[in-house]
Amino acid sequence: MLIRLFFLSLALLLASHAQALTADEAKAIAVGESDARVAALAKALSTADTKTAAFFQALSDDAVKVAGDKVFIVRDGKGSDPISGADATVPDGAEDVMNNNRMRGELDSAMAALKLFSSDEATRVAAIKQLQSDADESKLPLIEKAYAAETNAQLKEQIALVRAGALLSSADKGKRLEAAKLLRSSKQANTKTMLLARIKVESESDVKSALELSLREVETALAWGDRLGAIFSGISLGSILLLVALGLAITYGLMGVINMAHGELMMIGAYATYVVQVLFQKYLPGAFDWYLLASVPVAFLASALMGAALERSVIRFLYGRPLETLLATWGISLMLMQLVRTLFGAQNVGVENPSWMSGGVQVLGNLSLPFNRIVIIGFAVFVLAAVAWLIARTRLGLFVRGVTQNRPIASCMGVNTARIDTYAFALGSGIAGLAGCALSQVGNVGPDLGQGYIVDSFMVVVLGGVGQLAGTVYAALGLGVLNKFLEGWAGAVLAKIAVLVFIIIFIQKRPQGIFAMKGREV
Repeated sequence: MLIRLFFLSLALLLASHAQALTADEAKAIAVGESDARVAALAKALSTADTKTAAFFQALSDDAVKVAGDKVFIVRDGKGSDPISGADATVPDGAEDVMNNNRMRGELDSAMAALKLFSSDEATRVAAIKQLQSDADESKLPLIEKAYAAETNAQLKEQIALVRAGALLSSADKGKRLEAAKLLRSSKQANTKTMLLARIKVESESDVKSALELSLREVETALAWGDRLGAIFSGISLGSILLLVALGLAITYGLMGVINMAHGELMMIGAYATYVVQVLFQKYLPGAFDWYLLASVPVAFLASALMGAALERSVIRFLYGRPLETLLATWGISLMLMQLVRTLFGAQNVGVENPSWMSGGVQVLGNLSLPFNRIVIIGFAVFVLAAVAWLIARTRLGLFVRGVTQNRPIASCMGVNTARIDTYAFALGSGIAGLAGCALSQVGNVGPDLGQGYIVDSFMVVVLGGVGQLAGTVYAALGLGVLNKFLEGWAGAVLAKIAVLVFIIIFIQKRPQGIFAMKGREV
């Protein structure tokens, strides 16, 4: 149905300009040397009609055969004449038309030019993106017709840039100068590629100067996109670090427990999300887009219950003994990883994004903000606000702060300190589960998921100031943005080393972190 609608809209828009595909043109496109076939394709494209479009599609689908001077389209074992569209008997000796890579590229580009006339806006957008790097002068007649027919102002502007890109290959010096001026306002990364390629072969000095000026302006526009992209990526990474570190800020910052199994508690939250996804796929496929909302409380509870079990069975006997706690929780982390390998296998499992988290917002030509990252940033803000309210405004938060500051006095006031320890550890573990739920939307879920974040999360908590939620926020976002900017300058490995060196120097100068505890809290 969509193909029929496309061909119908194409016919209505091109009817007054088109000439029917001839038998000689069909044969010239299907048989011969590549140069001759490409030239014949360009000639047919300039006067394309619905039959021409159908023939191009058949060539692209390897559904064309040749027998002598006759060309046939063969689909589902039935032959047809590409000129008249009538059914035709394909001779036994008919040979398949072979398309090399160059011919396939030309066919794809030709089909993209024809799709500029589609009634579906998404199809036109995809065609424009393809033509931004493939357009040449042979496609100018169709591009100009599409430009005149386009009603969307934003797409019309993009088609104008496609036209300018096609003019770059013109033999007319004036057209090349016009193209250089038109491309000056482009903010597309492939415009820079086209300009660089043309500058290398341009022989006219004034045209070359115009192209170089356009290149400088395009690079300036792209540089802003790169900077904004790095900031967004840094905030996105920082929000993930914040989610991971928030739970650690409670178990380590408030309770003083060095929990090396924190990453594995996060992993449990990610696997809980995977299990909910599988259950929705099997029992509620129609409501699959809502599985992530159901996964949030499940991931929190799974990790919180595991954290409470660990605190009651192991960690409560090790308070005040940091080295033993570190070794015990490290051993627990290995056990949890092996448990997950036994239950789910050693291979990573895939967790799908709901449809409402797919795609992104195109801000600039080289800057797209993915919806899944935007949602994770918003989720991190929500979790942060909830934790801050819980610690500062609730009875449980009051008890946690009281036990943290002075355990004997809190006990004398009737606070069940052992129960509060369990609640606080379960809360920190549950937040780690929420971090795992979020991480499942941006990468694969595997038994080693937590290992890549445990060191970074400790660095965030220590840098921000032990027990300080505000410091955790500043440290997470700061390290995320700093890391992304350094990656663009020195690469991922050197950026990681540079961040670590920065933290070591900072802690030496200010061991209490960005925000130090004051007053009776100390």
